[in-house]
Amino acid sequence: MSQAENRKRTRMSSSERHEQLLQVARALFAERGFDGTSVEEIASHAGVSKPVVYEHFGSKESLYAVVTDRELRTLDDAIMTAIAKPSTSYREVIERGTIALLSYIDERPEGFRIISRDSPVGSSSGSFALILDHIADKVEDLLRPPLIRRGYDPALAGVYAHGLVGMVGSAGLAWVDRREPDKDRVAAELVNLAWNGLTSMEHAPKLISRPDDA
Repeated sequence: MSQAENRKRTRMSSSERHEQLLQVARALFAERGFDGTSVEEIASHAGVSKPVVYEHFGSKESLYAVVTDRELRTLDDAIMTAIAKPSTSYREVIERGTIALLSYIDERPEGFRIISRDSPVGSSSGSFALILDHIADKVEDLLRPPLIRRGYDPALAGVYAHGLVGMVGSAGLAWVDRREPDKDRVAAELVNLAWNGLTSMEHAPKLISRPDDA
């Protein structure tokens, strides 16, 4: 008996089948993207017929939405929990947030590929862009008090926050397939760059070069 036939003969509860379809779809979406994945392929890999997929999710779009929503909630919860913990320094907050994102990528690379493919860093819309915006909004609130204490313009907290979060997000995209150097080294280097950049900022920075006026 083939593996596919074995799967077809496996009886599952409705909730078990629902979860199985999610896991199968998640793997295929990560490998091939939304457009490159068909309902037929999802059904075949799950050992069921197409109507079973439609019975559980209604459409491929709805199934994809459930997969991406689960990944986004997992990532958002991990980072927001990390940066909300009591800490002794703002550097520690940056470090925990960075490690939380890299840990998510390390533990759920398929999920990260799905949400980052849906909206690459730099896009103004889409799931990954929205999650980075949400995180940056929280970081902005955290940065404003120390900026005020150090005499910097608190109105620029949002610029700094989006710069920091975007930097880590971009590094994560580059790291997900390479996995070198290791996670802790990448986190340490990013925190070093971010923290020393923040603590060494000039109060009135000026550009040292401009494009030619020609």
